[in-house]
Amino acid sequence: MGEGRLSALAPLLLFMALMVAIGLFVRRRAAHGSFVAQYFIGGRDLGGFVLAMTTVATYSSVSSFVGGPGMAFSVGFGWVYMAVVQVTAIFLVLGVFGKRVALLARRFDAVTVVDLIRARYGSDTLAALSAFVIVLFFCGTMAAQFVGGANLFATVTGYSYGTGLVLFGLVVVLYTAIGGFRAVAFTDTCCALVMMAGIVLLLSYVLHAGGGFSAILAHIRAAHPAMLTPLADGNMPVGLYFTQWLLVGICTVALPQSVVRGISYKDTHSLHRAMLIGTFVIGFMNIGVNFTGILAHGVLTGTPADYGGVDFVIPQAIVHALPPALVGFAIVGPLAASISTISGLLIVAASALVKDVFLHHAKKSGREVKPRTLRRLSTLVTAGLGTLVFLIALTPPSLIWLINMFAFGGLETAFFWVLLFGLYWRRANRLGALFSMAGGTAVYCAAQYFGLKVAGLHPIVTGITASLFLFLLGTFLGKQEGEQNRFLFFPKKG
Repeated sequence: MGEGRLSALAPLLLFMALMVAIGLFVRRRAAHGSFVAQYFIGGRDLGGFVLAMTTVATYSSVSSFVGGPGMAFSVGFGWVYMAVVQVTAIFLVLGVFGKRVALLARRFDAVTVVDLIRARYGSDTLAALSAFVIVLFFCGTMAAQFVGGANLFATVTGYSYGTGLVLFGLVVVLYTAIGGFRAVAFTDTCCALVMMAGIVLLLSYVLHAGGGFSAILAHIRAAHPAMLTPLADGNMPVGLYFTQWLLVGICTVALPQSVVRGISYKDTHSLHRAMLIGTFVIGFMNIGVNFTGILAHGVLTGTPADYGGVDFVIPQAIVHALPPALVGFAIVGPLAASISTISGLLIVAASALVKDVFLHHAKKSGREVKPRTLRRLSTLVTAGLGTLVFLIALTPPSLIWLINMFAFGGLETAFFWVLLFGLYWRRANRLGALFSMAGGTAVYCAAQYFGLKVAGLHPIVTGITASLFLFLLGTFLGKQEGEQNRFLFFPKKG
């Protein structure tokens, strides 16, 4: 093994050791009170800065830091539009859904998104379906993160894909299983800070290696003039702008991993602070990393195919632009995005199985679950889910950003109208929610499988439209919920 490889590996090992240390620290310093609340939502005690960073981390997946810049390398400045869309989305997540979710979660002592859905619609069937959809699509997303992180690790350090996968698997599963949501939130904060530092480092070296911004822009103007146009010579059609507004923008407000952040914050001041910090940070990271993808033309003169595809543009830019001594520091940023995304999804998926399925069934059966048993079960389920995703990732798929977008679309189709109407429409009922989640998700998956696109638009448009139609159909066919249920969610004024 060469010295360069060891120097690339050392910073990553130190960072991962820090993540595990945080998990152990949180486990030992866990506050008294409900273990479920502590493990799955951090005791509803997140401050503004940590809330902002952990919310940002749910959006900054490895596909954003690898696939997004790789696409920007191909189509140019139009891809930065995604950053603007996500800035809007994170503001809505915290500012619109966040406050409403927090108030209702405290009123019903809800710990998970499924808790809120069960309380609103009074349906165990819908709650069980929600938990199934969460676990199903989260496994796909987590597998994509494992694959993206391991590919990046292998490309930059020279070690094998399997080595990177084992390293990620052990670290992420270990600190998440040990420390729960609070460990995830704190490590997300560290990851977000490292991401920003990594973007600045990579951007500066890419600019330097390409001879400065003017030289790179002149090269793009001469060799790839279409990249300087909004539609990139047809590679960025108007329909893609619209579907990205849905897929990574407005519809992300209903992603379970986003909504759970609204359950976990401490007070209104923390929420308002998180809105300001989170909006700035997500804008900085997404614009910065996509802009870096465009500027990578200064150091990479071929097409994405020459480097193994869009997923390898940023890894190759790191290798070509940075001195060997700094390569290890540069990859910590995008790998931190992978780590934070996996841990956040893992804890929400575990809560769906432990809290929303097992504990609810035990309560209905009149069985008492001892705290020690619950602690061990939560740790085992979290570790088990992580191991399952690790095994899936052993056979790596290609185009991780497409897999990530597929899972995003599935979750949004399932939860967007169910949560939006459930939180804000008094008449919404359980039949409408069941039709919407089950039927809409089935339509979306079928559209993806058969490649069905209306007017060339991404299947999210088909899925979200079908989900809306089915919700309205079920609502008007089904009966109204009891007055008590509606009063608790929509108390009468005066």
